[in-house]
Amino acid sequence: MHGPATAMQCDKPQEGAGNGYLYFHQTDRDARMVVDRRIGLWILLRESMLSLVFLCAWDVVVVVMFQIFHQEWMEQPTLPISLIGSALVLFMSFRNNTAYNRWWEGRTLWGAVTNNSRSFARQAGTILRGCPDLARAMAAYPYALRGALGRLDATDDIMRLLPDSMKAGIAGKVNVPAAILFEIGLRVDAESRRLGIDGALQGQIDRILSDMSNAQGGLERIRNTPLAIQFSVLPKVVAVVFCIILPLSMVQTLGWITPLGSSLVGLLFVALDKIGNDLQDPFSATPHGMPMLAISRTIEIDLMQSCGLPAPPPLTPVRGIQA
Repeated sequence: MHGPATAMQCDKPQEGAGNGYLYFHQTDRDARMVVDRRIGLWILLRESMLSLVFLCAWDVVVVVMFQIFHQEWMEQPTLPISLIGSALVLFMSFRNNTAYNRWWEGRTLWGAVTNNSRSFARQAGTILRGCPDLARAMAAYPYALRGALGRLDATDDIMRLLPDSMKAGIAGKVNVPAAILFEIGLRVDAESRRLGIDGALQGQIDRILSDMSNAQGGLERIRNTPLAIQFSVLPKVVAVVFCIILPLSMVQTLGWITPLGSSLVGLLFVALDKIGNDLQDPFSATPHGMPMLAISRTIEIDLMQSCGLPAPPPLTPVRGIQA
């Protein structure tokens, strides 16, 4: 299942549970999402701090060279920088919109996985007259999907939830989430035959599994098809050129306060570039990714409770960040 996990830590089980089902594993490679706006602003400033230091240093050099050493060549017209800035804003807006669409599509597909998991539990409870093993297998599925998308080792979470009868079926499989869905489909077919369930009713459950497989395919497409490299490299290069030229066109007008105005404008472009880079990979291990662990835990809670099995407590944000 995907590379070794690092910095492993476990939740404590609920008091009196005593079954080991309540443990989960989080790694420092998990995608996370900022849920507190104040924390989000601080993280953005912290991530841009190094760039801000370099911008300020360059602006100070320009001011000193112009004001003290009278290097008149450093005074440049404002028209070129205005044209570059306008083009850069348009390009960054297009790139960031594209990146956000990828992020939002990922969240929408995870929502489909969540809703279909709940529907599956309901159908298993009504049509198949209750089947805890199927609920446990479906609860293992989002953890396996999280591991595949984030290239994490989800073995512990899968093994503690997946029924023993299904573990051999996923052994050695490259696509573990798809293997789990296949094993669930086999069990649904076996239970339907044993109970004499009508084919039309069984088809309702099969459609849910197909919808989940379609959602998984969409998530894998986002994960395996990165945004075109031009969208990542070109804005960064142009932003650097823009920030270098910017104080040259402002020093005559602003004088000694050029570092203040130039650095703030440059920081805005650096932040826009950083936002686009973070959003284009919604499963990356950054505070701007998808909270796949929290989603997986929510699905597990819903499915366990639907079958009357002990469920873990929901995850809560830590310092404004949801894992």
